[in-house]
Amino acid sequence: MNDKLKIFLGGVTLVIVFLVMTSAYIVNQAEQAIVLQFGRPVRLVQEPGLKFKIPLIQNVIFYDKRLLNLDPPAQEVVLNDKKRLDVDSFTRYSIIDPIKFYKTVRTEQQAQSKLAEIINSSVRKILGRITLPELLSEKRTQIMADISSAVKNDATQIGVSVADVRIRRADLPLEVLQAINARMKTEREREAKEFRAQGSQEAQKIKASADKEQTIILADAEKQAQIIRGQGDEQAIEIWNKAAGKDVAFFNFYRSLQAYKKSLAEGKSSMVLSPDSDFFQFFRKAMK
Repeated sequence: MNDKLKIFLGGVTLVIVFLVMTSAYIVNQAEQAIVLQFGRPVRLVQEPGLKFKIPLIQNVIFYDKRLLNLDPPAQEVVLNDKKRLDVDSFTRYSIIDPIKFYKTVRTEQQAQSKLAEIINSSVRKILGRITLPELLSEKRTQIMADISSAVKNDATQIGVSVADVRIRRADLPLEVLQAINARMKTEREREAKEFRAQGSQEAQKIKASADKEQTIILADAEKQAQIIRGQGDEQAIEIWNKAAGKDVAFFNFYRSLQAYKKSLAEGKSSMVLSPDSDFFQFFRKAMK
């Protein structure tokens, strides 16, 4: 009888331990829990600590109540001026209504997928109304505020509160950048050709002006040289005339010596003159 009682008490103890273990659960500081009964939410637990539920009938799911990050892939957006941009955004959100969250998306993975769709839709809708210059202007702050507001309103449908939405990067697509670079290169080459042509034209003008100035300077110099040469010749003639007037005989003798030197120089042609010619008058006088 005692053995049977021990077995019975042992069995009861095991059942009690099992019931306690299956009914107790712990909620951490960073978590919030929903108690489900046959798949339906019956209680929301947001206070941390040891909690209990009905074993075998109820189960518990946990959601993070901290601020979470969502970094969806970059998407291509067409602006109002038909410009295309690759927009990379990030979002910070938290689960504020776990029951609605459970009813709409169930898991955090599905919630992130749904929230990414909401963000992409809002970004496309807001950016589709503006132009690229507006996005690069002071209106950027207001544009970001409009996107954040639209995302916040839609995110409440799944029990999520969006703290902030930011566009981290907005770049032109690679093929557009390549086309722009090619167009810029062509434009710069065209401008370089124009500058070179203008430089060549200016060089020709400067050279022509320099040649003209050179011709004028040389002509003026030649003119001045001719004037000075004429003045020198005039002075030389005047000096010779004065010298000849003072001693006519010496002047005639000097002129004859100059004539002899030129006419009898080596390589000159032969001359046939009469011995009594005036050309040899000084030779005759020297021979007497």
